[in-house]
Amino acid sequence: MFHNSKFKFLSVKLLKQLCSIHAPSGNETQMTEFLLQYIYDEQRSWKAKPVIYHGKGFQNCIVLVFGKPRTAIYAHIDNIGFTVRYQNQLVKIGGPKTQQGYFLTGNDSLGEITCCLLVDEEHGNLTYDYEREIDRGTDLSFKMNFREDENFIQSCYLDNRLGVWNALQLCKTLEDGAICFSCWEEHGGGSANYLARFLYEKYDVTQSLISDITWITEGVTHGKGVVVSMRDSGIPRRVYVNRIIEILQDKKIPFQLEVESSGGSDGNEIQRSPYPIDWCFVGAPEDFVHSPDEKVHKKDIESMLNAYKVLMQEL
Repeated sequence: MFHNSKFKFLSVKLLKQLCSIHAPSGNETQMTEFLLQYIYDEQRSWKAKPVIYHGKGFQNCIVLVFGKPRTAIYAHIDNIGFTVRYQNQLVKIGGPKTQQGYFLTGNDSLGEITCCLLVDEEHGNLTYDYEREIDRGTDLSFKMNFREDENFIQSCYLDNRLGVWNALQLCKTLEDGAICFSCWEEHGGGSANYLARFLYEKYDVTQSLISDITWITEGVTHGKGVVVSMRDSGIPRRVYVNRIIEILQDKKIPFQLEVESSGGSDGNEIQRSPYPIDWCFVGAPEDFVHSPDEKVHKKDIESMLNAYKVLMQEL
């Protein structure tokens, strides 16, 4: 159970590590290297040893294949952030919240950086306050402030470090399935398309689950379970979504249904691919989306992990 002290020590420690890694879209190398080292170190204790695909042909992505996969899990490893332009200007990476005073971190040719975000409310211009000019092209992420209490975890980049954490937990017991650690999702996607092609052509995988984080809305609340998205800007095939709902109901996993007109995920990239691959977004909801203060209920994290365990067995 999520509230077990041993579970917290082992798993929240890993989640905090993941949230601290600098990996804005297009510059996921640090996260890729961390994940590869983690996988090579931990796989000896997993129930099944995966085939590991990375490097040439996969860019910064990683694919793990366990046994005879029927379903693939997609968890994007990149985060939102900012790129340094000219004259102290910043350009968004993805859709970060912009509030005066947010602390940003990164590295350039002169070393580590911690600067302050400045917002021109009248014109919408973004700049930074720092003791010197930062190298143009440097990418910056929110400075992490990881918080935990009895019910919630709060930090920058729970979207999607929590989806990555979920996938890594599943590695311990997964016997048949694939896990794709994808890139660029926050700034337009692209990698899920070629990862789906690879798994379809080599392993005939035609089902996928999107291990990502959605938002709290008037219809989705904290503590009511993992969210199964019936649609966002993309529309998954209803027969596949219904099958997922049936499995979760049968296994008595608490979940919520989401219906949105906007937003998207790696599922949209899979839907646009020229391959007959079903997809569905299944993930915990968070508040304060795309800010340094993203907040997720522990019950929803537990529900998410349990949902994936049964779905990977039953689908």
